[in-house]
Amino acid sequence: MRKPLMAGNWKMNKTIAESADLAKALKSAVSDVSAVEILICPTFTSLAAVNAEIKGTNIKLGAQNLFWENKGAFTGEISPTMLKDAGCSFVLIGHSERRQYFGETDESVNKKTKAAFAAELIPVVCVGETLEEREKNITFKVIEKQVRNGLKDLHGDCAKIVVIAYEPVWAIGTGKTASPDQAQEVHAFIRKIYDDMYKGAGEQIRILYGGSVKPDNVSTLMQQPDIDGGLVGGASLDADSFTKLAKFAK
Repeated sequence: MRKPLMAGNWKMNKTIAESADLAKALKSAVSDVSAVEILICPTFTSLAAVNAEIKGTNIKLGAQNLFWENKGAFTGEISPTMLKDAGCSFVLIGHSERRQYFGETDESVNKKTKAAFAAELIPVVCVGETLEEREKNITFKVIEKQVRNGLKDLHGDCAKIVVIAYEPVWAIGTGKTASPDQAQEVHAFIRKIYDDMYKGAGEQIRILYGGSVKPDNVSTLMQQPDIDGGLVGGASLDADSFTKLAKFAK
């Protein structure tokens, strides 16, 4: 049985004080949640303050990115060991915005994924198609390439505990949402491809939906058999709305 995961990606929002306040509000509001794993990913500058608030609670800390080396002359980058030291247990990798604005590739996603595992961080690896790619009917071709190249050569239990997040890029921050059937179709496809890569692991990994998840659509999305949670953007910046997501009834 795959335990649902609700992950909040705060993106480039909130000061240190604001992040700590949100974390404090959340830890009180979701303290009774045990059926769902809860993850929040603030900015790098807020990691320490947020960790101080949620340490010892049922909320996990994640980062929004990392570099694949542990130290060195890589100005502006953050290493896996630094994230681990800051209290992180998860890290987002290959988010569509990283691919769009910062040149993230399947190759760099693969290197970062392996580096995360080496530091005992669980990677949440993002895949997804743009509106243009969907309109060209190449969604599955794009997704398969991202999954096979970004998640290749994982060893041991790593292949079983990685998390994949499907982001229909055309539904991020636009208010549009893939229908539950559309989302389920791609999630099932991802699971099939992944199981072909790592026999038996396809049924074990969690696949999150990351396209404008909100309190008013979370229940119908989570009723789909291959949707195991959400990678939440805007709705994770408000304690009340994220609490509702964490307390959905599957």
